[in-house]
Order: sequence, then structure tokens, then C-alpha cells
Amino acid sequence: MQLYGIIGFPLEHSFSPRYFNEKFHQESIDAFYRTFEIREAAEIREILNTHPNLRGVNVTIPYKQAILPYLNAIDPVAKDIKAVNCVKITTKKGKPFLTGYNTDVYGFLDALLDFIPWPIPKALILGNGGAAKAIRYVLPYLGIDFLTVSRTPRVSGEIGYSEVSRFLPDHRLIINTTPLGTWPHTADCPNLPYEALTPNHYLFDLVYNPEITTFMQKGQQQGAKTCNGYAMLTSQAEMSWHLWTK
Repeated sequence: MQLYGIIGFPLEHSFSPRYFNEKFHQESIDAFYRTFEIREAAEIREILNTHPNLRGVNVTIPYKQAILPYLNAIDPVAKDIKAVNCVKITTKKGKPFLTGYNTDVYGFLDALLDFIPWPIPKALILGNGGAAKAIRYVLPYLGIDFLTVSRTPRVSGEIGYSEVSRFLPDHRLIINTTPLGTWPHTADCPNLPYEALTPNHYLFDLVYNPEITTFMQKGQQQGAKTCNGYAMLTSQAEMSWHLWTK
């Protein structure tokens, strides 16, 4: 039996084991998918030693960047983004050979095009972690200018949360790439001037559990359109499966 899994911390909210194991059952695939909750990226070595039948892993918070030094090869898109969320495991010269990919790019692109009208010329990206890197890669491809909103803005193109209100009239797409609001901390949300949102705003939350986050609720109260991360997640999961088995 082939083994697949997801590495990250924490993982009690992960949708991936149920999604893939249902897929394996429905398609009569002799495989199993499990979680690998680890405290540091270096533990991938122990996982490989303990599970020689491991053929692929998804990578989630907080290891999308930390996993890079442990890979043998990186797909050009993931190399540009400098973040990996999917690893294919093969064997070369009797040793595991790890190739990193970023399927967040494909998942986000599919989900976003289904959500927003065309065009929305400007966006705000909340957060600057590994997931945000994929978003910043996609938006220019669609001709969307963006600013990154960070708690500690350091470089050009980044602003602080206290500055958001003056950009809201022109930046009608707001993408939350932070984990704020993820179960079980469902009351959390990015610190935005939600009262300044309008029915012309579109809020895309990469969080998918709960189905409607506090970020989305506060936007809906102002008439804004909202979308959670489930469609993105299923799309990137299918891309992961394609990469593992192609």
C-alpha cells in the first residue's frame, strides 16, 4: 500500500486525510493518507526513514518555506515563489528523492476566477507567509496590482493594518492568507476597518474551517461578497494527486 500525508503544525483541522481517503475508497486506489504533525521541518528525515512507502506529502503552516532545504529538486514555479506545499517522493540510487511544487498557485487561480467579476484592478493581501507568496505570484498574471498588509511592514509594497482604510476604496479585492479565524479560534479575524467595506468589495479567505469565518461574516454585514478557501483547497489537492501519480 502506498502512503501519502500532510506535514504541519497543528493539524487537527486538516481536511486532507478525509478528502484523499474518500478518494482512494471511491476509486479503489490501494493507498492511505495520514497526518504528520511535526515540531520542525527537519523531522521529514525521520518520517522518510520510518515510512519507506511514503510517495508524497502536502505541506502546510508553518513549513512551506522551512521545507526548502530538505528537498532535492524544486519545480520552477515553486522556486520563483520560494514556497512549497506539495512534495513528490521518488527513489534515486536507493535513496528518497524529494521534489517540491506549489499547487496553491493553481488552486487559488481556479477559485478566484470563479469568484470575482472582471476586472478588479487592485487587491490587498493580508499576511506575508508562504501562502501569500503564491497569491503574489498569481495576481500579476491576472493584471491585478496589490499591496501586502503586514503587522510589521518592512519593504516597498507593504503597508500596516493602520493604513488599510485609505486604500479600501480602490482595492476592492481583499485576500486573507493568515490563519486568523481557523477552528478552534473562530472568533479571531484580521484587524480591519470592516465598517468601511461596501457591496463592491470581495473578500477571499484562504481559511476553510469554519465554512464562514469571522472575516467573512464582518464583510457580509457590510454587503461584501465572500468566498472561503474550500474551492482552492480541493483544486490544489487534485493538482497534488496529479503530480504524485503522473
